[in-house]
Amino acid sequence: MRSLENHEAFEMAILQWLGSKRFLGSLSLGGGTMLRLCHELPRYSLDMDFWFFKTEDYEEFYKRLSDALSREHDLTDAQNKYHSILVEIQREKTMPKLKIEIRKTVAPLGSTEEKIAFSPHFPHQVLVRGFTLEQMLRNKVLALIDRAEIRDAFDLEFLLRKGLALDLSEEERKKVLTRLRGFTKRDFAVKLGSILQPELREYYRHQRFAYLQEKLSFDPWRNEH
Repeated sequence: MRSLENHEAFEMAILQWLGSKRFLGSLSLGGGTMLRLCHELPRYSLDMDFWFFKTEDYEEFYKRLSDALSREHDLTDAQNKYHSILVEIQREKTMPKLKIEIRKTVAPLGSTEEKIAFSPHFPHQVLVRGFTLEQMLRNKVLALIDRAEIRDAFDLEFLLRKGLALDLSEEERKKVLTRLRGFTKRDFAVKLGSILQPELREYYRHQRFAYLQEKLSFDPWRNEH
């Protein structure tokens, strides 16, 4: 757990650095890291996912970012891929690497807002732009259907517990339920348990995604679709 806390502090330090170098003004933070740092998602996230907030010259942005990172950090990987910019940095040899992926897509109009990123393991708050919770709900549904990662199901249940409305087509509902039923005991004990706060591990080992499945299976909800 201490390793995860240190990694989160490193994420905050990098966010602060990106802001100081004026990279954040072009980016919108998303994914589990945004939910964790801006909305207290009760699981840790090891990677940082960004989308562009405004149109940029991707080649020029990649060059500026990779050059700046290489001067001040241990840059272990940097790729200007077709669909995204990918960089990887490491704080110390004993710590996990931090992968930052920036999708070469401009966030939809009205899908982002200013937020405060914070952590109990870092002394400063950082002003960021991130996806609205409504947009994150939609993103997580699509991610769960596409890649069947248990962390996406956890994040989706978290968003529903915060009171967001789930508006799915019947086909999407069936696909999400299929994904939920496919998770194994090992998925809950290891893949999810290793990034959860300790007080939640036993609950999810035994209850799994009962709340989310109830929301998806509730008859009046199905009749509306």
